[in-house]
Amino acid sequence: MRLATYRQGGAEKIGVVDAAGTRVFDLAAAAVRAGAASAPFASMLALIDADDAGLDEARDLAERGGGGDDDLWAALTSVELRAPIPEPRQMRDGMSYALHIQQSGRGGAAILARAKGGDAAFREVMAQPLPELPDIYRKVPIYYITNRNTVVGPDATVRWPRYSRVMDYELETAVVTKRTAANIKASEARGHIFGYTIFNDFSARDRQMVEMQGRLGPAKGKSFDGSNAIGPWIVTPDEIGDIQGLKVAVRVNGETRSTGNTAGMLFPFEEIIADAAQDETIRAGEVFGSGTVGGCCGLPPAT
Repeated sequence: MRLATYRQGGAEKIGVVDAAGTRVFDLAAAAVRAGAASAPFASMLALIDADDAGLDEARDLAERGGGGDDDLWAALTSVELRAPIPEPRQMRDGMSYALHIQQSGRGGAAILARAKGGDAAFREVMAQPLPELPDIYRKVPIYYITNRNTVVGPDATVRWPRYSRVMDYELETAVVTKRTAANIKASEARGHIFGYTIFNDFSARDRQMVEMQGRLGPAKGKSFDGSNAIGPWIVTPDEIGDIQGLKVAVRVNGETRSTGNTAGMLFPFEEIIADAAQDETIRAGEVFGSGTVGGCCGLPPAT
């Protein structure tokens, strides 16, 4: 299933998006009409908390509605899509793609060089070969906790922070968790994945590069209103299959800027979840970003 959060008639709802990606089905209204409990469909977090029973009910309602109940379907063009999970219980973002780690290392050095020596210094650094991948990225999953309160959805306007002159986009995939637990084993982590979505991690690169010289961060480099864009919907694992090996593309104002593939994560999501869950409770409704797919942000070129 494809599950969306949307606003219609002043109310926020969750629904199932049809196979064509053109309509959305009102789950709470369908439950009321069927004489079933509507509480699991009050929000995406409520549905996540309802676990597999909630998903089974959502699937059944949508299948029954597919044969009728046309008034419970709305064209996506007639509603406002929000982030599928507007307020995650936690958000973490990783560094899982070797090529992006190498590219961002060189790009960050180039930004700092430009601050001191101008555009010529920037070009000189960018002309250098990509650095070797530091060993640490192969030893443990690397991630940071990001701001769960700055989430926006599709078509949102993200305002460029006044303190930045180098704004960047970053194409990632993400998982949304289910079943609150600690000490999750990697072999069991797939059972804690509610679904997958697309994540656009916006970055104020110039501020980020300055902050991270202090061996902490990113702070204001990645924390401003609208900096975490998610959506358009969550796809359940049974529909998406293997999250690695998907073709992806970045478009800016309709123009394709770069393409890539989600294959080759240094650590799969299951291992990232298991690492985070060591002596720490991972709650249903958290978001884990994959890190940027190689070549799929604005600063570094693809080679």
